[in-house]
Amino acid sequence: MTQLLTEVSAPDGRTLGVAQWGDPDGSAVFFLHGIPGSRLVRPRDEEAIERAGLRLVTYDRPGYGVSHRQPGRRVVDCAQDVAAIADALGLDRFAVSGFCGGGPHALAVAACLDGRVTAAESQGGSAPFGAEGLDWWAGMSPEGVAEFGWALDGERALHENLMRLAEEKLAGMALDRANLHAARDEQAGAELARPDAVREFVNAMRDGFTAGIWGRVDDNLAVLAEWGFSLDEIAVPVTLRYGARDAEISPGHGTWLGAHIPDAKVVVDPDGGHFIDPGTRIEELRALVAAG
Repeated sequence: MTQLLTEVSAPDGRTLGVAQWGDPDGSAVFFLHGIPGSRLVRPRDEEAIERAGLRLVTYDRPGYGVSHRQPGRRVVDCAQDVAAIADALGLDRFAVSGFCGGGPHALAVAACLDGRVTAAESQGGSAPFGAEGLDWWAGMSPEGVAEFGWALDGERALHENLMRLAEEKLAGMALDRANLHAARDEQAGAELARPDAVREFVNAMRDGFTAGIWGRVDDNLAVLAEWGFSLDEIAVPVTLRYGARDAEISPGHGTWLGAHIPDAKVVVDPDGGHFIDPGTRIEELRALVAAG
C-alpha cells in the first residue's frame, strides 16, 4: 500500500506530509523519524512490512519535507499532529515508535493519547535535558555534542551552523559514503555500505530538507527544552531500546527513563549501535504491536 505522500491538515491549518507502507488492513504503527529525517524513513523492505501485518504510518515533523514549520514547538505538540493524521486515515487505535529524536515524541504521543495508543517504543531516544542523576552528554559523539551545544547558544547560532553542516553533508552524500551523517558507529557504517541503503538514506535526508533546515533546528530546541508532559502520565506499555555501542545516546538515558516511566521495559543490545538491522527492526515493531 505504498503511499509516498498524503497531505493532512493540522488543527491550526498547517500542512503535514504523511506516507504509508505495508498492509492496508494491518496493525497501525506510527513510526517517528529521528533528527534529521523525513516521512521516507522506515525499514526499507516494504514487502517484509506487509508480510509482518503492519500498516506503517510516517510523517514529516513540522519544518521537514512538505510539513509547514511550527516555530517554537514543543515535543508535546506532536501529539495533536499524530491525532489529526490518525483521524484523517480513520485510525482509532495504533502503536507508536520513535527513533532517536523521534523517541521523546513517541513518549509524548503515549502520554497524551493514551486512549488511542496501544503501546509505545523509543529506540535510541534521549531522556529530558538536565535530568537529575543522569550525565546527559555521556558517550555522545563530538558531532552530537556540537549540535546540541549550538542549540544551547540559541536559535540563530543553531540555524547558522546547521545550514553550513547541511550543505557539507548533502555534498558529501553525493561523493563519499564515509561522509554520511549516520555512520558514526561500526554497525551503522556496515549498514550504510550497502548501495540500496545509501540510496534510501540520501533520498530520505534530501526530502527532509525540502523546506530548509528549520525542522532540524526546531527539533533540537524542543528536545533541550521542557517537553510539556510528565513521564508518569504514560499509562500504556513502553519499551526503551538501546545499543550498548551507541555513539549517539548512551543506554544510561534508557535506565533513567525506565525509572521514571511506570512499568517501562528497558532492552539493551550488547552488540548494537545507534542503528538497527532493518529485519530486526520489523520484528521489534511486531513485538510492539503484540505488547498492546
